[in-house]
Amino acid sequence: MSNLIVVATITAKEGQREVVRAALEAVVPPSRAESGCLRYELHVDNTNADHFVMLEEWTGAEALAAHEKTAHFRELVVAVVGKATLHIDKLTKLA
Repeated sequence: MSNLIVVATITAKEGQREVVRAALEAVVPPSRAESGCLRYELHVDNTNADHFVMLEEWTGAEALAAHEKTAHFRELVVAVVGKATLHIDKLTKLA
């Protein structure tokens, strides 16, 4: 089975950049420690500091589902709801 790649694009709403960034940064270490996590990287757009991209790689859909049930992930969701827009792509590597 192929690894699951997730590209999460998060854009902080006006005046919410620091709150959103702090919440995103806080979730990185515990997410990286999960057994099914192969990569969990937070990036900021060089031309728009309100725009963040989380690049994730999981051993599979089960690992991602387990991640989404963790306390740290749920805390992230609560922290950014209403403060950011979110778009998630779930990808399978072809070549």
